[in-house]
Amino acid sequence: MTPLEVTARQFKDNPNCFFEQADNGRQVVIKRGRKPSYILTPFIEDELAVTPALMAKIERAEQQMKEGNYTECKTWDDSLKFLNSL
Repeated sequence: MTPLEVTARQFKDNPNCFFEQADNGRQVVIKRGRKPSYILTPFIEDELAVTPALMAKIERAEQQMKEGNYTECKTWDDSLKFLNSL
């Protein structure tokens, strides 16, 4: 499904239409001329909860960084090489 691009005015004039589109899984991009654009995404509270398991992963990652056990990607190419190596 292709993203639905709308202007800020279109969104302001009929927000419920675009909320419904986002609720149905469509990506809604709100354009603001030369200013940054925004993506309208449903907020699902369970997906953003910091569970004990997630907190443990965060703490483990912080410890690995302190120990120098991480891969630093300074460029886009570095990132692609790293991701392709996984």
